[in-house]
Amino acid sequence: MTDVAATVAPEGAGSRRSVVLGVSGGIAAYKACELLRRFTESGHDVTVVPTAAALQFVGAATWAALSGKPVATEVWSDVHEVPHVRIGQSADLVVVAPATADLLARAAHGRADDLLTNVLLTARCPVVFSPAMHTEMWEHPATQANVATLRQRGALVIEPAVGRLTGADTGKGRLPEPDEIFALCQDVLARGVVRPDLTGRTVVVSAGGTREPIDPVRFLGNRSSGRQGVALARAAAARGADVTLVAANVSLPDPAGVKVVRVETTEELRDAVVSAAVSADAVVMAAAPADFRPVTTTEAKIKKSGDSAPTLELTQTPDILAELSRDRSRPGQVVVGFAAETGDDTGSVLDHARAKLARKGCDLLVVNDVAGGAVFGSADNQAVILSADGDRRDVPFGSKTALAHVIWDEVASRLQD
Repeated sequence: MTDVAATVAPEGAGSRRSVVLGVSGGIAAYKACELLRRFTESGHDVTVVPTAAALQFVGAATWAALSGKPVATEVWSDVHEVPHVRIGQSADLVVVAPATADLLARAAHGRADDLLTNVLLTARCPVVFSPAMHTEMWEHPATQANVATLRQRGALVIEPAVGRLTGADTGKGRLPEPDEIFALCQDVLARGVVRPDLTGRTVVVSAGGTREPIDPVRFLGNRSSGRQGVALARAAAARGADVTLVAANVSLPDPAGVKVVRVETTEELRDAVVSAAVSADAVVMAAAPADFRPVTTTEAKIKKSGDSAPTLELTQTPDILAELSRDRSRPGQVVVGFAAETGDDTGSVLDHARAKLARKGCDLLVVNDVAGGAVFGSADNQAVILSADGDRRDVPFGSKTALAHVIWDEVASRLQD
């Protein structure tokens, strides 16, 4: 939790990394078993450091069996090896999941009353906390102050998920799914940066493709899967941002630490994005809104009638990107658009993209050549990023996560202090 940054490693730097998995005493401790499995199966060397309370939920034998290593539980074990210092010093990543209100408080106040808090004090690598607790505990001013303190020091404290809690309670405070915590941690490991550069920033990302109903079973839509938007949201969360993802018909899991707003139509997308953008430092419109919608929608399914087909009268949907660019809710807000283009007799992909950039008025436009259905639904992407000042950045073929980080690099360089 220092202000030191290491060299950014290339994505997928899959060499064996040293990970400390801290587990504090909440019922969600059982989910950490799955997180541990993901780390070990990916080839990482994992040391599990549970608190005494965590061992009330999952025993040391379980952690040892899953990690393949003895489990250190207190500073007095193997004293000659100085575990309270060495474990943190040698780690490439420390992740605490679940992080209870008590653990966050002790970490924020620099306590060193057990092995895990000692590790947190000696770690000079990225530190990730994944809180889990009842909603009232998460929202309490003391917990929020502790979270703010840890973030200010450089730790990444991801937002808990909304859902079923202990007993019949439901609300914000649920541990995100282990797969999503793991994905975020892999992102943090790949970048190798100790202090997240978007800490304190609020960003909005849209993803997916909108659907405009024709009748109860048919709609006008497009092939966008939402993968690039989800990658952008996850990458922003891994860089410390407060992220809202407006997801249009996206079936992918919710990224850890991200608020997700689900919508269906372009009008719903527009309302959700404009509302969220009021407090945003940056808005990235990665969604593919339908350009047209039927003027009328029938309440009953349209039936076949002989050889004739019904005629649809269409009208244009709102131009969300142009509205966001024109009516910026705060000075210095950065607006990013996407252009899925194909070339034709009137111009090349970049010709159309430059015209769109000028027409929309956004700061950056991410251009994809989608001839032949490329990009849609794929885990990989390549793009050209055009800026309003005339610059161009070519992003070679690679994962959508890699492209997401290039986009956030461009956004971060334009954010005002």
